[in-house]
Amino acid sequence: MPRLFTGVEIPPDLGERLSYLRGGLPGARWISAENYHLTLRFMGDIDMIAAEAIAEALYRVRRMAFEVRIGGLTTLGTRKPHAVVARIEPSPALTELQAEHERLMQRIGLPPEGRKYTPHVTLARLRNCNTRDIADYLSLRGGFSARAVPVERFVLFSSRDSVGGGPYVVEEAYPLLPHAEVSRTV
Repeated sequence: MPRLFTGVEIPPDLGERLSYLRGGLPGARWISAENYHLTLRFMGDIDMIAAEAIAEALYRVRRMAFEVRIGGLTTLGTRKPHAVVARIEPSPALTELQAEHERLMQRIGLPPEGRKYTPHVTLARLRNCNTRDIADYLSLRGGFSARAVPVERFVLFSSRDSVGGGPYVVEEAYPLLPHAEVSRTV
């Protein structure tokens, strides 16, 4: 049974820059740069029939290419931080793409995603980290910024059942439409 999710790949040059942020936080388990990604919709452990339906349904997505930008570093977790992440600045194109994935998965019969969508790239998972150490880490590195990254496709990833952090495998890739092609199809 594969564990599936859709996402956007992080270009290698940006992944390398993000990897320079590793270290300096006791108790953090750092994600390998080759496993950085922006999740769109997590499906979980899926049987092969559902996996095929998911892969087929995603070909119906007809959206324009767009850009995303990192808006600094933060943590996830309300009471106790459980991850250090690069925050992705919200954009209408990203929100609409994610919402379309959510609608498609519900049409297939998957339950709705229970959490509000917060676009991010996970850099580290935290266990028993001191909140002061986290605050110090973010005060030094939290202002990270990078150029806008073009998003010209999204992918269907699979992962093995693990504690998190990969390895992730691209099962299918779905190109987004260049601007000129969109005007011809509308």
